[in-house]
Amino acid sequence: MLRLGVNIDHVATVRNARGGAYPDPVRAALLAESAGADGITAHLREDRRHIMDNDIDGLMAALKTPLNFEMAATDEMQAIALRHKPHAVCIVPEKREEKTTEGGLEVAREENRLAHFIAPLRDAGCRVSIFIGADQKQIEAAHRIGAPVIELHTGAYCDFHAEGKFAERDEELARLTEMAQFAHSLGLEVHAGHGLTYDTVQPIAALPEVMELNIGHFLMGESLFVGLESAIKEMRHLMDDARSD
Repeated sequence: MLRLGVNIDHVATVRNARGGAYPDPVRAALLAESAGADGITAHLREDRRHIMDNDIDGLMAALKTPLNFEMAATDEMQAIALRHKPHAVCIVPEKREEKTTEGGLEVAREENRLAHFIAPLRDAGCRVSIFIGADQKQIEAAHRIGAPVIELHTGAYCDFHAEGKFAERDEELARLTEMAQFAHSLGLEVHAGHGLTYDTVQPIAALPEVMELNIGHFLMGESLFVGLESAIKEMRHLMDDARSD
């Protein structure tokens, strides 16, 4: 079955807008679990703009489903991951000035450094994923450094859809389809995520090589209107419907 990872970063964004303890990302994660999420994703950024260190402590203590710890390839984040040993770590690019993750990691140019960076994480038992664009060069590099999983960046596909650029959207979907097939042929487990909504999730969910989707911002926004449980259940229904078709 196609797995759904729910990213709870933006519960922390709302909390941090005022300071204090509410709303609590750990509480949101537990609600997501009960609503059918197969795992929880949290990105501890260098600038701590949303998730904080104590949120990771709380999630590790409270969750029954796996935690996918998103992180930049820095010594600080490696040390935090090795202390907690979450089920999964996803290595993502990170820039202080960006609003959100803007693209995939440049693996090919940093192959040697990243190979040495992920080795201790794998040795600690973490499932290592590399967040990359639908680019054969980057997929090949991720495979060479020993990452067992890649997560394909679906942001451009979703942006084109939102902007009504349907020809460009379909071209990007074709790239995602081809690269999911290529990664699978190398023996990599394929995940996907970034910017997915009710309107864009089904073509990605229908790709048979994709084993997991990680979705956050849209679900948190939709939950303001319908509640988190209803938002997750509707996303789960759309994913399952696309996969069964």
